[in-house]
Amino acid sequence: MDTPFISELYNISGRSAVVTGGAGVLCAALCRALAAAGAKVAVLDLNAEAAESLAADIRSSGADSIGLACNVLEKESLEAAAQEVLAKFGQVDILINGAGGNKPAATTNPEQTFFDLPADALRWVFDLNLMGTILPSQVFGKLMAGQKSGVILNISSMNAFRPLTRIAAYSAAKAGVSNLTQWLAVHMAQEYSPDIRVNAIAPGFFLTEQNRFLLTDKENGELTPRGQSIIKHTPLGRFGTPDDLLGTVFWLLSPASAFVTGIVVPVDGGFSAFSGV
Repeated sequence: MDTPFISELYNISGRSAVVTGGAGVLCAALCRALAAAGAKVAVLDLNAEAAESLAADIRSSGADSIGLACNVLEKESLEAAAQEVLAKFGQVDILINGAGGNKPAATTNPEQTFFDLPADALRWVFDLNLMGTILPSQVFGKLMAGQKSGVILNISSMNAFRPLTRIAAYSAAKAGVSNLTQWLAVHMAQEYSPDIRVNAIAPGFFLTEQNRFLLTDKENGELTPRGQSIIKHTPLGRFGTPDDLLGTVFWLLSPASAFVTGIVVPVDGGFSAFSGV
């Protein structure tokens, strides 16, 4: 076996990566891992203090990182961030569209039926997840089109494969992200360069601030009936941890997946494979 060849397949050292929603639980782990692998990392987040705090922590480890305040729903904010990234790193090789989430107001419950869901809450979820993927892909994808190379990685969800009860807006928005991933992969390859690839991961169930209110009891921390049902239907018998994403992410970002574009990879502990019987 040619070990140097294998290691080169997964090498992203020296590449510059932009991560939106970079200070969130899952994306912060991705930022740290990218930096540990030798990438230069731009942490973009609506929370400027959190973005810079993470970037400073990464820099303290000897890696190159900047933290930038950025609103993924405002193109001007994205363009300003892109200029700062270019000034610091020279180009953008990787974009991870990590900004997203759900909110209680867009979630059905015994006191709030589907017919009562506020339109502004539904739009908030649609915009954050779908437009929050489209707009960064326009701004940073344009840079990749100019340089004829790059990788875009979107964050879809298991809900795009199998819609869950209660979260209609989030499931529909993430289904849009999966569809966009396929469309954009074809568009970038055909119109600009076959060296621009677009893929997505679909995480299964990870405890984050966005879903903790659904999966655990805020009073005692125990699993809710919904959380228990998820574990029951996950063959590996647990929630995912941020580190569970790393192998798939590095494969999709690296030369190891040079002939892979337009796919959505479940990272779900087998949830999508299990019928419940």
